Amino acid sequence: MPEPTSRRGLLFGTAAVSAGVLLAGCTSNDSDDEPASNDQPAADDKKGKQVTIGFAGPQADHGWLNAINDNAKSRAKKYEDVTLEITEGSNDTAAQIGQIETLINKKVDVLVILPADGKALTQVGLKAMRAGIPVVNLDRIFNSPQAYRCYIGGDNFGMGLNAGHYIGEQLKDKKNAKVIELAGLDNLELTKQRTAGFDAALKNYPNIKKVARQAAEFTVESGQAKMSQLLQAQSSFDALWNHDDDQGVGALRAIEQAGRDDFIMIGGAGALSAMQAIESDNSVLKATVLYPPTMAASAIDLARVLGQGKGVSGLAEFEIPSSLTLYSAVVDKANVKTYLPTGFK
Repeated sequence: MPEPTSRRGLLFGTAAVSAGVLLAGCTSNDSDDEPASNDQPAADDKKGKQVTIGFAGPQADHGWLNAINDNAKSRAKKYEDVTLEITEGSNDTAAQIGQIETLINKKVDVLVILPADGKALTQVGLKAMRAGIPVVNLDRIFNSPQAYRCYIGGDNFGMGLNAGHYIGEQLKDKKNAKVIELAGLDNLELTKQRTAGFDAALKNYPNIKKVARQAAEFTVESGQAKMSQLLQAQSSFDALWNHDDDQGVGALRAIEQAGRDDFIMIGGAGALSAMQAIESDNSVLKATVLYPPTMAASAIDLARVLGQGKGVSGLAEFEIPSSLTLYSAVVDKANVKTYLPTGFK
């Protein structure tokens, strides 16, 4: 699942922003009712210099991580001038380092690395850079900026911030409103950042009080168990923010089993199941805050133009930026049709 990001970088106003034109993530000209799609190549898709991109990520043991791999693979296939060398992926840092070293030895042109542990893999990032292989550091950031040429990732603080503001606007006219939080793993910095953003937003709404918080483990089972505990402890509240849509599947089971429908639920990450529930509007789940796995497609775009010695279309500079931070858009019934194509399974 996503890990901490730097608060540096550019904030873009759509989650599907990518780098080849800042993702020319296309909207149809034929009908205003057609949803936007992120399934098109960037604008600069004319065949250029052949580029071999090595992609190394952690084991895809979570819906979001699986979507990261899928986005990288599908994006690379859209370019005739890109060859993708993708590793098996591992949550064992030593194994992942070995996989990256294999790619370095193959002398790939560019590396895209989503490290299982940014701190632990910093040295192998440095090794690649010193070998003349530029690194696009994806989401979980290395300890040293010398270990990558470009960083692209999500905004965990912003995710919590936008969730808090959305809930705040829904409850701003309710006296003594109560909210609860179903967080992720507390030993991860990303969880702390999401909670910090959520708490910062709620400070703007003096009528709202957070009355409970429970940490789960980004799994369906943990979401169900921890949500059951929250429901038993809190007989009445107005809104729930759940950090992760995978554990949200379990949370919704617990809510349905308890027969509760007296509050609204906001999810996190942007799973397809969450978006479909929002569109159906037949449960307490009313919105989800994105942590877009499309960043992997954007990383391929960046790696491609980096390998070809190009800049990013739409920017004045000759070089690609050193840091890109994606925006955590809120998806609710009003805009869910637009974002459905980006939902991950």
